Amino acid sequence: MHKSWWLYMLECKGGEIYTGIAIDVDERYKAHKNGKGAKYTKMNPPVRILARKMFPDRRSAARAEYEMKQMTPLKKWQWIYAFGFERIET
Repeated sequence: MHKSWWLYMLECKGGEIYTGIAIDVDERYKAHKNGKGAKYTKMNPPVRILARKMFPDRRSAARAEYEMKQMTPLKKWQWIYAFGFERIET
């Protein structure tokens, strides 16, 4: 069965942005909130999901994640507001 992958962005304590990929963003967010996500989010707990965007496969999501991680925080915020990401408050 083919599953879509998601690029997601979290706002963390202190205003930092964490970017990752997952099949189920809501479950991954719960893992981050419970300290079972990435090492970064253990030290900088997430406050909310900022955005998510679906990709057809893991490879394209990982490519987008890499590109996003090369951006400055300002560019990431511009991306969120300019390119049609789904904006989500939790």
